[in-house]
Amino acid sequence: MLVTKDWKDYELIDTGNGEKLERWGKYVLRRPDPQIIWPVSEEKSFSKNADAIYHRSSKGGGKWEYKKKIPSRWSISYKGMSFFIEPTGFKHTGIFPEQAINWDWIIEKIHSQSRKINVLNLFAYTGGATVAAAHAGASVCHVDAAKGMVKWAKENVELSGLSDRPVRFITDDVIKFVKREQRRGNKYDGIIMDPPSYGRGPKGELWKIEESLFEFVEECMKVLSSKPLFFLINSYTTGFSPTVVSNILKMTVAKKYKGNISCGEVGIPVSKTGLILPCGIYGRWEAK
Repeated sequence: MLVTKDWKDYELIDTGNGEKLERWGKYVLRRPDPQIIWPVSEEKSFSKNADAIYHRSSKGGGKWEYKKKIPSRWSISYKGMSFFIEPTGFKHTGIFPEQAINWDWIIEKIHSQSRKINVLNLFAYTGGATVAAAHAGASVCHVDAAKGMVKWAKENVELSGLSDRPVRFITDDVIKFVKREQRRGNKYDGIIMDPPSYGRGPKGELWKIEESLFEFVEECMKVLSSKPLFFLINSYTTGFSPTVVSNILKMTVAKKYKGNISCGEVGIPVSKTGLILPCGIYGRWEAK
């Protein structure tokens, strides 16, 4: 398991009874997490320390209960990069902090090269990986189907002082975009994707990860450069084994290019108990 340990502005304070207590900068949020099936160590401390608590609705979604007055939006930083945090109606905050371990890897890969690196970030959300790649000096194409997420990503790039970097922001269905890039002859040295379990594009295009992922990775192969640097797949799909992602990379990228594949879980340490909270899986291919 890859464990993110270098945050100063984020901390996973405690976990238990299906919830987690997190510090995002100066503010502490309490949110549900279905993986947390163990009891909380001290309920009184767990309850009183939250500035805001997210309550699920039986009808889907949920809402925030604010115990203290906190801003609707604030920022946190990680190794010279900055991100806006905003509690949303679907419990998310705009950043998945466990992904910092992958940001570090992306930056390391790009810094290892003397040539200019071109990166494609698909299902790119609010742009954590986009900021990391741009911060490392790469040209980046950021693609997501949600207009609001693309706007948020652009704001994160600006907040990180990277407005002058070559970053393209595209609101589009990722499959259609990749096929257009094939026709244009555009190529990328690094590809990052964080596909959802299920989703729809701007015009209702259907995505089901178990039916669509392998074929989509094959399509992405057609926009890889002749000397690719890396290919990263993240997934939060429940029950999806890291070996599945590894097998897909073996049957696609590794079949054509020499390199190494690694896969596994990503996680965050819990300050109070020393436990590790699993937060999804990854598969990486990197050039030798």
